[in-house]
Amino acid sequence: MTLAAPLFLLLAGLCMTPVAQAQPAPLASQAAARAPDALPALRSQAEFDALARVHNPGTATALPHVMFAIDRLPVPARMHYLNTPRFGLHEHFVRQTGLMPRADEQTIKSNYLRPDRRFLFGTVSWQPDIAAFTYEFWEGDQLTEPLLRQADQLLKASFFAPLQLKTSSTLHERLAQKMGLAFVTQEALIRQQPFMSLNPGVATGRLRIVETTDDADTLRPDDIAVLRQVPLSLAPVAGVLTERASTVLSHVNLLAKGWGIPNAYVRDAASLLRAQAGQWVELKVAASGYALRRLTEPEIAAWQLRQKQVIPQKVVPVARPDLDETRLWPLVALRPRHSAQCGAKAANLGALQLAGIAGTFVPDGFCIPFSHYDRFMRTHRLADRLARMQQLPGFKTDPKIRKEALTRLRGEIVQWPLDRPTVAEWQGRWQNQLGGRGVFVRSSSNSEDLPGFSGAGLYTTVPNVLTGEALERAVKTVWASVFNFEAWEARGAARFPADAVMMGVFVQTAIDAANAGVMITRDPFSAGGWHVTYLSAKRGIGIRVVEGQRVAEQVTYSSWSRAIQVLSRSADHTALQLDAGGGVREVPVEVGRVVLNDTLVLRLAGVGAAVKQVFGGVDQDIEWATVGGRIALLQARPYVDRSTAPSRP
Repeated sequence: MTLAAPLFLLLAGLCMTPVAQAQPAPLASQAAARAPDALPALRSQAEFDALARVHNPGTATALPHVMFAIDRLPVPARMHYLNTPRFGLHEHFVRQTGLMPRADEQTIKSNYLRPDRRFLFGTVSWQPDIAAFTYEFWEGDQLTEPLLRQADQLLKASFFAPLQLKTSSTLHERLAQKMGLAFVTQEALIRQQPFMSLNPGVATGRLRIVETTDDADTLRPDDIAVLRQVPLSLAPVAGVLTERASTVLSHVNLLAKGWGIPNAYVRDAASLLRAQAGQWVELKVAASGYALRRLTEPEIAAWQLRQKQVIPQKVVPVARPDLDETRLWPLVALRPRHSAQCGAKAANLGALQLAGIAGTFVPDGFCIPFSHYDRFMRTHRLADRLARMQQLPGFKTDPKIRKEALTRLRGEIVQWPLDRPTVAEWQGRWQNQLGGRGVFVRSSSNSEDLPGFSGAGLYTTVPNVLTGEALERAVKTVWASVFNFEAWEARGAARFPADAVMMGVFVQTAIDAANAGVMITRDPFSAGGWHVTYLSAKRGIGIRVVEGQRVAEQVTYSSWSRAIQVLSRSADHTALQLDAGGGVREVPVEVGRVVLNDTLVLRLAGVGAAVKQVFGGVDQDIEWATVGGRIALLQARPYVDRSTAPSRP
C-alpha cells in the first residue's frame, strides 16, 4: 500500500480549483531542475513557484501546490518544502535525501496513522476562489490535536502569506472545530467551482440552449444540450451541459452514463455559449475541463456521412417475459429468476429480503406480473393503436408530435376499463397481505435495472395510494408510463423492439422515511475507485434525491483510507412526507442539519458492500431510506457507467 499525494489534490476530478487571474505562473521545467531539493521556508511567491507542481496547467482546474514534510525527530522540528516536480511523492523525498533511506512501506504508512510518527506529510495549495493559500493532509491521515497544532504553528511561521487549513475529511473538520482553528472545507471549495465533470467523453452535434424543462422535449439525438434547468428525465442526446449543479446519481446523469455521452456542469453555460447556439460543434469533457470547437463545413459533411454508415449499436438484451404466469407474487416468494414474470426491480427486492442483511429490511409488497399488463393491452388492441400512432404525419421526425401523441395514449390507457375480477384480486391481496395500508405503486418492467440499461427515472411511481379505487388507477398509470416520452426515446436509442416491452408492477408498503437516498458501491468519478462508496441523500421521502432540481447531500467513504469526505451538504428547506389524504406533502425542515453523519455513512457503506455480494460482486446502484433507526432497502440495480471500467489493484 503506497500512501502518497494524495486524493485530496483532485478527488478524482471533484476537488478542482478554477484558474483565476492571480494564480501563480506554471512552473517551467528548467526552473524545477535548478531549484534545491527542499527549502526550510517559503518567503516569497517566487520561492513557492520554484518548488510548485501544477495539476492541469492552463485549464479551469489548475492547482498549483507544494508538498511539505515536517520532521519531528530533531528538536526543534524541521520544515521541508519539497521540490514537488522532482520528488512527486513524500516517500520519495525522505528516501532519496537520506532522511529515511531504507524505510519500508509499513514505516512510511505509519507517518499517516500513528500519533508518535516521525513525519507530518501534507500539501500547500493556492485556492483562487477564496484568494488564499491552504494547507491540507491526506484524507486518511489520523491526525491528533497535538499533531495538527504543531503543523499549523510551523507552517504559518515559515510561509510568506497567510495560511488556513483545508479539511479533507470529517475527522479533520471535527478536530479543527474542537481546536477553534479557522478552516475551509472541501465542500465549500467545491461549491465555488465553475465547472464539474459528471461524465467525461467526446461528442459531435448541434448546440442547443434549452431555456426551460418543457423545452427539453424538443431535443433531438444529434443535439448537444445546454440545460438551464435540470429536467427529471431526458430523451437521448449527443451531449449535455447544465447550468445547475447536479449529482452523479441524478436521473439525467445516470442516463448520460448509460448512453456513454459527455455531461458536465458549467456555471453560466448559456451566456458563455450563446454565440455558438445552433452551430455544429465538437464537445470534449474531461476531469480537467471542457472544450467546445466549432466544426468546419467539410467536418460537418464528413460527420454526417459517417452517421449514415454507422453500424447499429448492440441491442440491450431484454428478458423474455413469461406471460403464462398470472399469480400475484408476494415479496417473500420472489427470487432473481422471477424477473421473467415480475421484472428485475421486484425480483431483486425479493433477493434482498431473503439475504436478510443485518440492520436492514425491505418493505413488504407484491408483484402484479407481466401477464396482467399483456392481457389488458391486448383487450384494448394496443398494438393496432401503436401502429396507427406511428403512422401519424411527423411522428418519426418531430419530437413534439411524438410527445403529444404519447401523452394522448397514456390518457386513454388510464381511462380504459379493467375487468372486475382482476381488480378484486389486486384489492384482496392489498388488504390481506398489506393490511390495506398506504402503498407505493412502482414500475418493474423488463426494460429497466438491466446490466446495460438502467432505465433510471423513465417510468412512473405513484406514491402513498390509500384506497382500492386509487390502487386500480395507480396500476394503470404505471402501465401507461411505458409510453412516457423519455422512456420511448431512450428505448429507441437502445434499440428495444417496441413490442418487447412489458410492465410489471410492484405494490409496496409506504414508509415515512426520516432520510432517503441512493448509493453506488464504487467511485462514479474514477475507474480506480473500487474502494469508494458514493452516497447521496436528502431528508424525508427520497423522490427528490435523484430528480436533479437541487443538489443533494453527497458524501464518499473509502474503505482504503477509511476517510469520509463531504462533497456537498443539502440546503433544502422542505422535505416530502406521506400525506394523510394520500400522496405526499412538503414539510419545513431545519436548514443546515446534517443528513449523512459519520455513523450513518459507515452503516450504509457496510450495507452497500453486503448488497453487492448478494448480486455476485457486481457494483450496485441502491435506493435506501432510514426509518426508526433501521435502513430500508428500496431498490438495487447494476450500476451502468460506460465512461469508467472498474479496476482493482
